[in-house]
Amino acid sequence: MVNTLPQQPKAGIKQPSQETILTPRFYTTDFETAASLDLSAQETELKAMLEEMRADYNRHHFVRDETFEQSWEHIDGESRRAFIEYLERSCISEFSGFLLFKELSRRLKGRNPLLAEIFHLMARDEARHAGFLNKAMGDFKLSLDLAHMTKTRTYTFFPIEWVIYTVYLSEKIGYWRYIIIYRHLEKHPENQFYPIFRYFESWCQDENRHGDIFKALLRSQPQLWKTWKARLWSRFFLLSVFTTHTLTVHERANFYRSLGLDPTEFDRQVVYETNETAGRAFPVKLNTAHPQFFPRLQRCSDYNMKLVEIDRSSQPKVVKFVRKLPRIAAIVWNLLLLYLIKPIDTEALRGTVR
Repeated sequence: MVNTLPQQPKAGIKQPSQETILTPRFYTTDFETAASLDLSAQETELKAMLEEMRADYNRHHFVRDETFEQSWEHIDGESRRAFIEYLERSCISEFSGFLLFKELSRRLKGRNPLLAEIFHLMARDEARHAGFLNKAMGDFKLSLDLAHMTKTRTYTFFPIEWVIYTVYLSEKIGYWRYIIIYRHLEKHPENQFYPIFRYFESWCQDENRHGDIFKALLRSQPQLWKTWKARLWSRFFLLSVFTTHTLTVHERANFYRSLGLDPTEFDRQVVYETNETAGRAFPVKLNTAHPQFFPRLQRCSDYNMKLVEIDRSSQPKVVKFVRKLPRIAAIVWNLLLLYLIKPIDTEALRGTVR
């Protein structure tokens, strides 16, 4: 963690939203362990994906065209605030990936050349995404000082095993978020209020490719899918990512409504599709068909919205804390019950026709 004295923001520079348990984080990891990973079980697949990354199919994709050259003052009020918040969160998330991949590439160079180059090229993609999103914020006379954030934001340490689980899920859930929005707006172009959504089809292919790389990394490490511990960790990370997604979507429901999407249905579709996709990599997937699965996730979201409401009140901090406790306890209880729902053994299903 780096502590610095607060500085006055420059004109047009947006102060990042306060860090919470739901905001995108910056990560660091055990680079020594990463460098010593045995990739032999998936080396052929990783080399094939490296060739795809070198081809750089999207190198001409992230170029702003004339459709951006107009005033966006007509997007105002709550719609403007919700969209800027969406751009900010997405930009920080992509920039977080860039920083982690860039540092992995630097630390692994000379130790694990295959992984070092893969991470270098993934960092390239994430930097493009973050820059494109930050330029979009510029259309609303705001931008993030990303260089300053690298020095002031808290870095969270994750063991490399956790990084593999979480980045895989992050990339795959990102794919489903982008492609579902893109397909919806193809059918309802009247809701496409800003040109960035036209870029989501190729954009999500970057997410999918990155996810496939991390799938190969995961399957190259037997301890991440063959052991009983791997089953418990898989359930934990699946539930963590899905809970974060559900809470975040409902906190920003106005943005999804502005696209003509029902936030609850969008969230459920993303969770369902990501869970099905994760079953190809993880030893288990969650039982989203269980009658209590989505209702309990929704209850967590409802309690979280109460927490947001309490935070926004003008009550003393002590009163807020006391009011929050039963809601936090209720979220934890519902998550525990969700975790205890028997998962689906995907290893047992491999090779069967479904």
